[in-house]
Order: sequence, then structure tokens, then C-alpha cells
Amino acid sequence: MPKVLVSDKLSETAVQIFRDRGVEVDYLPDLGKDKEKLAEVIGQYDGLAIRSATKVTEKLLQNATNLKVIGRAGIGVDNVDIPAASKKGVIVMNTPFGNSVTTAEHAIAMMFAVARQLPEASASTHAGKWEKNRFMGVELFNKTLGVIGAGNIGSIVIDRALGLHMKVLAYDPFLSPERAKEIGVTKVELDDLLAKSDFITFHVPLTEKTKNILSREAIAKLKPGVRIINCARGGLVDEEALAEALKEGRVAGAAFDVFAVEPATESPLFNLPNVVVTPHLGASTTEAQENVALQVAEQMSDYLLTGAVQNALNMPSVTAEEAAVMGPWIKLAGHLGAFVGQMTDEPIKAINVLYDGVAATMNLNALNAAVIAGVMKATNPDVNMVSAPVMAKERGVQVATTTQDKAGVFEGYIKLTVVTDTRERSIAGTVFSDGKPRFIQIRGINIDAEVGQHMLYTRNKDVPGVIGALGMTLGDLGVNIANFTLGRSAQGNDAIAILYLEEPISDEALATLQNTGKFLQARRLQFEV
Repeated sequence: MPKVLVSDKLSETAVQIFRDRGVEVDYLPDLGKDKEKLAEVIGQYDGLAIRSATKVTEKLLQNATNLKVIGRAGIGVDNVDIPAASKKGVIVMNTPFGNSVTTAEHAIAMMFAVARQLPEASASTHAGKWEKNRFMGVELFNKTLGVIGAGNIGSIVIDRALGLHMKVLAYDPFLSPERAKEIGVTKVELDDLLAKSDFITFHVPLTEKTKNILSREAIAKLKPGVRIINCARGGLVDEEALAEALKEGRVAGAAFDVFAVEPATESPLFNLPNVVVTPHLGASTTEAQENVALQVAEQMSDYLLTGAVQNALNMPSVTAEEAAVMGPWIKLAGHLGAFVGQMTDEPIKAINVLYDGVAATMNLNALNAAVIAGVMKATNPDVNMVSAPVMAKERGVQVATTTQDKAGVFEGYIKLTVVTDTRERSIAGTVFSDGKPRFIQIRGINIDAEVGQHMLYTRNKDVPGVIGALGMTLGDLGVNIANFTLGRSAQGNDAIAILYLEEPISDEALATLQNTGKFLQARRLQFEV
């Protein structure tokens, strides 16, 4: 009988699910706070069910000699060292959709609170004052709500806002016009949303592209009197610049559940008039906590008893028999998706995947999921192979799969093409006999590129001197090249280079390279290898 430790507070119903399914369970909800004691006993267990209090570190995993699966009741896994768990062969699962409604409702509640100054009015009345004229609010009816991020949670907020008869604008690079029409929003660019919205709410993850998306420069573009709501992630908004705008009266109010530094014991937004703040309560409802607890118990039981894998962050949803053969191909599929995801800055309308030869005989659902997850990770690092197809469907991205018999020199290959309103971008790859993925074609140009964690892609006109300039510039900048691959379509046309670097190229080095004037494109790329 498999044995699970629950080291954080979890629903009693969830604990009973383990028992009913035939899994032995120890419910020790305070053990997660005791690192030494947890390290002493973790070797006894096949599964570990946690929330946010337990920290699963590389040191703890060294003692986890029997551990097979970690289940996080919730979406965030910042408290789990996933690379260390992967090396240990431990699956990490989460429950990405269990608290979506709760988080969306909290954003709506915060919007009401800042529109009517409810916290300040409540505090004033509790103090025995009757300041009826002080707290003049605004209606939500017929106001324009700008939603940044129209995914799972954002679409729920949109639905609720439309029910309040608000006009809704949405900015989301992956939102297709068809999906926007389906959910009843007007799709706009970010600057239009900033200039026209009476309320703005964020529902995107924190990535390199979204960090400080509401920067000081963006705040200057806001409609006067706007109110800002952030129940998504700290770091999306320049809190200091927003505080200045609030003090100057250019922004009428703000409601924040998340902060750049948490726990947030201080912030530029604290103690400002008409600023509502809560301590990251987005998922804090009885229903949400119950939902994620029940889901994690079911998922962990399924895996321990049958080998079925759901919502895994570090393992594809494939059978044990398939995994041995498909592992390298799944990694290749993810790399292909990650390449085009990082190279594409405009909304993707379609993802087309061609499987050739041996690749066409595999579990295409798993391979497709790996491709889509790779594409989506550029804007949502929390996505996994289970949630990626759902996310693509929500955004109206069409996914098409084609198979063909062996048609080239390779035993098999995968070709990925993404379609936007203005272009198509394609890349192909294969797995060599050493089990390592390779890129074999980019933009129709044949290459043979090893995939590394840190890479640099450049495109230039095929003229003399460019390769030398590339090498010399990187050498002068102290960038060490592990592997260098070149290709061109025809003499005098476009040429490309893809470089495997020892470490990521810095912003300054990338800017220096671009300023040489020799490159049509230079892009830093990251891959999970």
C-alpha cells in the first residue's frame, strides 16, 4: 500500500479520499514548518501533499529515498525545487484551475471596494463618524474595464463584468479575434487599453515580458481618474510610480492583493487614500481550498495506484511504456514550441504540427501538448502539458496535426509552423541516435543545431564579414560560445546563425550586437534542457 504524508493543512475530506482509494496517509499539518523533523521522516513516504508552508528543497529531497510524487494543492510551486525533484525522479503536480473562480471574484470585489471606498467608509463609521459626504463613489455600470490577460481567470472576470453591464477591452497577445468575439470583448493593443479604461485589472503571470507592464511610462498614458486592480502577481506594476500618480490625483484609486515583495510589510501604496490592500487573498475561500485539496488527493492517488499522470509540471502525460521511447521526442517538441514562442511577439492564430516517419507513430496527443506548452511558456511559465491545450482553446488558437510516412534522410522529424495575422514561422527538428534533440531547419534553411539552455539566434543578409563581426563582437563582450551553427537559403539571400552559449547573453551585450547594424534580427533564447 502506498503511503502519503500530508504536511500542511488540508481538507479532512481530501485526507479521506486517500484512505478510501487505498492509500495509507499520515495527516501531520504542522510538520511542514519543522524542516529538521520533516527531513527525518520524509524517507518513509511515496507521496507528499502540501500547500505553501512546506518548503521542498534539494536538501530535503536528498532524504526522500522513496518519494515518487509531490502534490501541491494550488497553482503556485515556488516552494518546490522542481529541477531537484526532476533529477530525483519525483513528479511534481499542482491543481491549476481549482481557484480560478475565487480569484476572479476577489478581483471583482476589489473593484467594487475601490469604486465605493468601502474600507475607508467602514473604518470611519466604526470610529463613530458619519462622513456621508466624504465618500463619494462611482458606478461600475457603463464604465470601461480594461482586462490585461484574457486566459482562464481573466475570462471569468470578463464574464462577471459584462453581467454588470460594463464595456470590456482586452489586451492579450494570444487572444484571437474569434475568441474575443465569443467572450464579448473588444480586443485592443495595450496603449489603447491604457488610454480608454476607467478600471484596469491584471490577469497575467509575472514573466520577463509582463514585469512592470504598468511602468512609469505606461502610467503616463493612463486615462485620468482610472482605478487599478491587481490580484494576479506582484511586480506587474511599478508601485512607486503608481503611488506618485495616486498622490497627484491622476489615478483615482487602486486595489492590490499582490505585491512585488511578499509578505508585504511595507509598500509605497500603503496608507494612501482610496487604496485597498489585502494580504494575497485571491485564492482564500472555503470552496477554493476544498477544491484544490480534493483535486490533489485524487491526482496523487491515481498516480500511486495506476500510474496515471495529471497536471504534472515536470513529466508528460504518457504511459510508462511510451515514456522510454518518447522522452527525447517530447523534449524536442517542447524545444520547437519554445523557439517559436520566444520568437513570436504577436497573437498566434494557429499552430500546425507535421509528424514524419517514426514521430508519426507515437502518442501525438502528448507530443502536441509538449509543443503547445513550449509555445505558451514564453508568456506563461506556469503552463504545463495538461493546461496548455486548454489555454490554447480558450484563446481561440487552432491546433492542426498532420502525419506522413518517412519523407527524408531522417528516421523521423517534427515540423512546427505557427500562424499570425502577418506571417508564418516554422522550425523543424529531430532526435539523433544519441537521444539528443537537434534543430534541422529554421525559416526553410537547413541546419544542424544542438539545443542548449542559453542560445542566441541571429538573422542577416548573406554578405561577407557578418560571421567575423558576430564572433569578434561576442568575443569582445566576453561571451563564450559552446556551439555555432550557420545556414543560408541561397547566396545573397537571408542567412541565420544559432549559437549555444555557456551563459545567457546580457541585455547590454545583445544591444551592442544589434547596434553593429549587421543583423536583421538578434534574439536571446532560453530552453529547459
